[in-house]
Amino acid sequence: MAGKSFKYVIVGGGVAAVSVFPLPLPPPLSLSLSSRLPSLVGGSRRLSPCVGRGLHCAGENRVRETVVPVPAPARGARGSRFRRIGSAASSIGLHLVAVGAWACRSAVVRGEMARDRVPGDFLMGMQPESLPSRGLEPGELAIISKEAVAPYERPALSKAYLFPEGFARLPGFHCCVGSGGERLLPEWYEEKGIELILSTEIVQADLAAKTLLSAAGEIFNYDILIIATGSTVIRLTDFGVQGADAKNIFYLRDIDDADQLIEAIKAKKNGKCVIVGGGYIGLELGAVMKMNNMDVVMVYPEPWCMPRLFTAGIASFYEGYYANKGINIIKGTVAVGFNSDANGEVTEVKLKDGRVLEADIVVVGVGGRPLTKLFKGQVEEEKGGIKTDGFFKTSVSDVYAVGDVVTFPMKLYGEMRRVEHVDHARKSAEQAVKAIKASEEGKPIDEYDYLPYFYSRSFDLSWQFYGDNVGDTVLFGDNNPTSPKPKFGSYWIKDDKIVGAFLEGGNPEENKAIAKIARLQPPVESLEQLKEEGLTFACKI
Repeated sequence: MAGKSFKYVIVGGGVAAVSVFPLPLPPPLSLSLSSRLPSLVGGSRRLSPCVGRGLHCAGENRVRETVVPVPAPARGARGSRFRRIGSAASSIGLHLVAVGAWACRSAVVRGEMARDRVPGDFLMGMQPESLPSRGLEPGELAIISKEAVAPYERPALSKAYLFPEGFARLPGFHCCVGSGGERLLPEWYEEKGIELILSTEIVQADLAAKTLLSAAGEIFNYDILIIATGSTVIRLTDFGVQGADAKNIFYLRDIDDADQLIEAIKAKKNGKCVIVGGGYIGLELGAVMKMNNMDVVMVYPEPWCMPRLFTAGIASFYEGYYANKGINIIKGTVAVGFNSDANGEVTEVKLKDGRVLEADIVVVGVGGRPLTKLFKGQVEEEKGGIKTDGFFKTSVSDVYAVGDVVTFPMKLYGEMRRVEHVDHARKSAEQAVKAIKASEEGKPIDEYDYLPYFYSRSFDLSWQFYGDNVGDTVLFGDNNPTSPKPKFGSYWIKDDKIVGAFLEGGNPEENKAIAKIARLQPPVESLEQLKEEGLTFACKI
């Protein structure tokens, strides 16, 4: 079939898609990028420390150009193998296609994001020169992304991007600064001979024929496909909630969503904000909306916030801290409808318990779902995700999947799991690249052995969790929400061994200590003694 052909194609445009790069890349080639570069951070404002957690440049050019291969120059000659053909629909053929954010000898198709969940997870796992270091040639890799900007660190969208001052803007948080790597600006891809295909939505995938079809009618052929489509948000309109389509009801999926929320904050200055949901997004956005001097109410049905991770003891600290900041928390009920004015803007949130809340802005964070629709019926699935082995190979030959969209064998616990987090997005992408190259070279590699890791930051708080949150729990330290510098944590104990650890307010060495014991799973003789020792137990291992 005619079309543009690549050896590798990445579908997705997030962190995982670019996490495939760790050594210097080959000589530069022209890419399907506009010559206009993204705008820089406005003025002399310093970027927040949260910059490396997921934001993108609002000023980046949104005009897409496509390219077609022309006869390659002699080895060592200067010049490009590609010529631009504008943005008209075309049938293109390359050796490797990456739908997402990586475009050398792999193809990646980019998806959408929920919270800091990564749509283009593949980019995350690949450090800047990773693929080239493994033998890629210019033009072998393509990254196909629905977004109009180069891959960026999405977690910043619910943090520094929304700060009232000292906020983050692109290009400050392009991948891979979130993991301490090089910041990959649009020109970086061009210099390295990676075809970054932006503003391109893949609407059909034929895994048997190894082809992808875009909404504009472009055809992309690949030898190896890496699925990094990530997750999308769950919307109240999915459940037919009355009035849920009113204006100023927001979801945080990508930078466009964040930009629209910023404009609403300006338009409804010092207004009333209702946060629907008490998970990651709810807690982080509740904090940042309060920082913007909004009157904030949080609503969620569970008995405490973040019940999938927090115990009642951990949650009581954060709920108390938020209450001290002036945030009103309503638990045990849900939003069942919305009222709006003559302009269609939301004015009230109706709760199941009969209460009605005034609202100028509503932000919804009730979870996400993996983007597997493109591949339904073509790959094996399990627990809501695309099933892979410990090398992120799917049930289809030459098709890999990474990040949020994957259900994989969690070696440490001996079961299949799906993990939605930027850390796993990076590391699963790294493992997939190792597996691809090892397969090509006939060399063995170890199976993926991941230690679950989650973190969050809000106000002056910062916590980390490692391991599994099952079994008995021991809460230790100062968890008084009125303390000037609270520091506390929790251990999870199963079969007389520590299997998980949480710490609020820890320094880098202390966070490393709780990660270590979650991995080593040391035995525990007495829960009372463990409570008394607290953090000291982890630090002495």
